[in-house]
Amino acid sequence: MATITVAKGDGIGPEIMDATLSIILAAGADLQIEEIEVGEKVYLAGNTSGIAKGSWDTIRRNKVFLKAPITTPQGGGYKSLNVTTRKFLGLYANVRPCASLHPFVRTKHPDMDLVIVRENEEDLYAGIEHQQTDEVVQCLKLISRPGCEKIVRYAFEYARQYGRKKVTCFTKDNIMKQTDGLFHQVFEEIAQEYPDIENEHWIIDIGAAKMADTPENFDVIVMPNLYGDVLSDVAAQIAGSVGLAGSANIGEECAMFEAIHGSAPRRAGQNLANPSGLLQGAIMMLNHLGQTTVAEKVQNAWLKTIEEGIHTYDIYKEGTSKERVGTKEFAQAVIANLGQKPTRLKPVSYAKGSALKLPKYQRKAPARKELLGVDVFVQWPGLNPDELAQALHNIQSEQVELTMITNRGIKVWPEGFQETFCTDHWRCRFKPVNGYPMTKQHIIDLLSQAEGLNIDTIKTENLYAFDGKQAFSMGQGQ
Repeated sequence: MATITVAKGDGIGPEIMDATLSIILAAGADLQIEEIEVGEKVYLAGNTSGIAKGSWDTIRRNKVFLKAPITTPQGGGYKSLNVTTRKFLGLYANVRPCASLHPFVRTKHPDMDLVIVRENEEDLYAGIEHQQTDEVVQCLKLISRPGCEKIVRYAFEYARQYGRKKVTCFTKDNIMKQTDGLFHQVFEEIAQEYPDIENEHWIIDIGAAKMADTPENFDVIVMPNLYGDVLSDVAAQIAGSVGLAGSANIGEECAMFEAIHGSAPRRAGQNLANPSGLLQGAIMMLNHLGQTTVAEKVQNAWLKTIEEGIHTYDIYKEGTSKERVGTKEFAQAVIANLGQKPTRLKPVSYAKGSALKLPKYQRKAPARKELLGVDVFVQWPGLNPDELAQALHNIQSEQVELTMITNRGIKVWPEGFQETFCTDHWRCRFKPVNGYPMTKQHIIDLLSQAEGLNIDTIKTENLYAFDGKQAFSMGQGQ
């Protein structure tokens, strides 16, 4: 028997959780349930994270968390519990299957059956933002090799366990050559370890267009956090409805399962809500726990119910649907179909076994790291980069010289274009003269002299090579 943590959430959460639990327990799920309270009441009681410390202890002890949607109050200071849970518990993989239920649920893509595997912890979702000048704010996009290796390997292992034939990677490494470039590089490296699974890479913009147009051409898609967040909702919607989709959040120690939709407070307490999204999350939970026979039974009964035209209001359609039912009645219909399989929709057959287990990340030996220069970011109110360059020549030395100035990434000195619009935020690149070795003392000296001349330095970024390979971007137009 597995002990799981359950949170019934807010809005429609309690109704769809009750429906979901009734179905999986009727199917024979071997579960001990410990319930915690999270969400709006906890927020409004003064806990800005929406969860009490004791509830964290319960989740960490049980390792598996089935969560209904919650309401995050409007206003400042309240943190997203989803984001907090994913990061605190190291839930690095977000898995969202998106399959068509044609012709029983309306879709323009009747043959769609794909899974999006989204990196869940880093990228722009690190949430590291700063205002640096009057006109410019920044958000740091952090991509790590451990993060890339874990999510890419998970995508291939998932494909292998569930009989998927192809893994596709989406990035924007034609522009972000360092961050997205690392993700793509790791994908290519790990793909070589899975010769039985086809692999391909698309630039995110054309890849997203192709997914929206011909999703049947994709099988498993792995992406960094932001792209995966956006496209998993797109995929769920074009498959039929965001309200039908569930997701798994998987870590090395813990896992969380949920619907991808919100708490829909306007529908609460009316016996209207469709529990299918949360039920799909619960089915993924059962597979994760190794209770694959029960998961298979529930999924086939759910497909049979959809096929019979027994639908809640959100997917009910005259001429296709046979009976419009409420939350409780839909759950009862699924329970009545346990042990049966659909005849027009494709029944599922899950490989018998335990949870997907991946090896822990093994840190590589450190590379040889060489300092090649520094980018000094400056707030400068003028519009003429030549004037800024003249001022910066006063802080360079015989060993270190100014080589480039960019504005929003575009090279504006030397040989910039007067048509280029400039803000008050400038990146000023200094490099050693004639191969002279660069040291951090040179950087300290540059900053000290800039301070003496009232040049407003905002921050610095050291320019490195790792094992002789340049590890920083050039200026656009350089």
